[in-house]
Amino acid sequence: MKLKRFLLRLALSLIVLAGLSTSFSARAETLAELRAGGTLRVGVGIMGLKPYIWQNPDGSYTGLEHDILQYVLKEIGVPKYEYVLTEWQTLIPGLKSDRWDIIMSGLGFNQERLGVGGIAFAHPHLLYVDYVIVRKDSPIQKLEDLKGKTVASVLGSMDSLNAHNLKDAGKIGEVQDFNGWGEPFIALRNQQVDAVIIDQMTYLGQVAELQDLRLVGEPMPYQPKPEWAEAESKADYKLGAAGIILRSDDVELKEAIDKAIDKMFADGTHEALLKKYGAWDPSQANPMK
Repeated sequence: MKLKRFLLRLALSLIVLAGLSTSFSARAETLAELRAGGTLRVGVGIMGLKPYIWQNPDGSYTGLEHDILQYVLKEIGVPKYEYVLTEWQTLIPGLKSDRWDIIMSGLGFNQERLGVGGIAFAHPHLLYVDYVIVRKDSPIQKLEDLKGKTVASVLGSMDSLNAHNLKDAGKIGEVQDFNGWGEPFIALRNQQVDAVIIDQMTYLGQVAELQDLRLVGEPMPYQPKPEWAEAESKADYKLGAAGIILRSDDVELKEAIDKAIDKMFADGTHEALLKKYGAWDPSQANPMK
């Protein structure tokens, strides 16, 4: 009886190991399979959000990240792709569970995010910075005018951290944090707050719909959370960088994408695309340290 149980356990172990071996082999062949006619699945949690990506009435797609994807696909020799639409919070879990092959959804890089394990950052193609945004008719003309004023941002975001740092320094009065990216602008337009502190890409999406906002002062770089400051200081990207995220074991695919991104910067395509969508400023020239 004991021998039978041992042989049964041994057989089950061999089956599991064989399955793992097949899985690793398939993962190692990902890029070759894609080049041979496979379909690259792209996880997107911001479909419809300008200037990243949106769908036209004829079914085609437009947007900064869509154009960057087309460049990358051509460079890595992958002819087919499909967008897989999902909720923002499922992007990384879905990547790790193989529901899509890459994330291309304006997702920022940080060591806290990397710490979940199983993911890797490609070379970044964006650098987020924060701006103070007010209504066009606002009396606020410079950062000093925010003293004692109420500013809106997004709960848990790097933008909110910048806003709270300004409050702690006595440069603004109060911070109201909202759950969604559109809510601070609703509060601003309803005159419930005096200004919004948020990244430039979110601002561009707002002014694409309504030309009733303007920027105040200079861009503000992101600041790390205190508990992650040391780890961020050792990262090879600047805090605020964003780009494609992959599974950490898709090494060959990552290397190919990194080379494509590097070429896009070198040949001027990156600057041209950002200018096309109004997202260019000198800080975008190098999101790496």
